[in-house]
Amino acid sequence: MSEIMKIQLQGSDFEIAKWIWQNLVPKQGQADSIQGEILRAIERLRTEAQENGNINWDDGYEQFVAFLQATFENENNFSAEIKESINSDLFRLKNFLPVDKLEFDSQKSMLPYVDDDLYDRLDGHLIQFCRLHPQVIPRKHNPLQYR
Repeated sequence: MSEIMKIQLQGSDFEIAKWIWQNLVPKQGQADSIQGEILRAIERLRTEAQENGNINWDDGYEQFVAFLQATFENENNFSAEIKESINSDLFRLKNFLPVDKLEFDSQKSMLPYVDDDLYDRLDGHLIQFCRLHPQVIPRKHNPLQYR
């Protein structure tokens, strides 16, 4: 990542996210950039919910949510409406009913969020963030993040 200084912003949002994934997100471990770590966090949250029903949810996933919340909340160029949308989505991801606690059909809407729309919306906010900050922003690894 050290030689990449600027994010490739040509193409669709999907193509930009794909470029970030291929260039700024390592195969294992944390990303060295804010932009790469945002995408890594979103996709780790998506995968855990969709593939595992959040059965492995622990402090590592809580840290992903906290990282996303802090990073997006500190973006002064995001409107109050965008920040409210982000906070609402992150609240939904974090506050779920574990599958093994389901007792009634009426509780199904509280299960881990598995539809793509919420995660895609967060990816869209990442692309907005990248358009505001096309230069790769270095980050130090969080020694407490083991996911």
